Amino acid sequence: MTEPSLALRGLGAAAGIVLVGLAAVGFVRRYRRRARRRALLERLGRFALEAVHRVQVPDGMGGFYHVDHLLLTPRGVLVLDTRRVAGLIFGGDQMSEWTVLARGRRETFDNPQPALYDRIAAVKALVGEVPVEGLIVFSNVGRVAKGKPKGVVMLEELDAGLAPVDLTAHAPSSDEPAEAATARTAWAGLVAHLRPSPHEFTNL
Repeated sequence: MTEPSLALRGLGAAAGIVLVGLAAVGFVRRYRRRARRRALLERLGRFALEAVHRVQVPDGMGGFYHVDHLLLTPRGVLVLDTRRVAGLIFGGDQMSEWTVLARGRRETFDNPQPALYDRIAAVKALVGEVPVEGLIVFSNVGRVAKGKPKGVVMLEELDAGLAPVDLTAHAPSSDEPAEAATARTAWAGLVAHLRPSPHEFTNL
């Protein structure tokens, strides 16, 4: 076999190894994303009487807002915006842009609070007097510097801020408190107005 042929075979083998390596890396990344997704949904499920994920809520003007997670909790309805931002995050309630520093790089992103407030308002319009709260949940791969802006929590803090729900204790019954029955009725009405969102939620 000639030297050029051997060289070509060597290049082909090397290319094959690279492709196999890339495929393996892609498989691992997809597996980790799916694992994070399952872990997040299981975690959120501990705090919810009912939950829906990756939905669109009517904005009252003919459009829709994407919502990552909606939970019915004993306190009312909770709107969650989940974000995976690696690095040191600098943000404030009055800042239009927040900054993240990671690996010597500086990047900015829009303050997520106004978008969250819009989503909260859209949900409130559909559930009436039932309390509605909202949180921006950052993955633990990041850290917020100089105090957290309003409504911002890290994933690891959810367990401290939300109480686990005992579904058997909150099962619908004829003698359940009026507030609980009202919340369930409002939740059913809310869900009836939702539609699936084409946008993925962030796996933390």
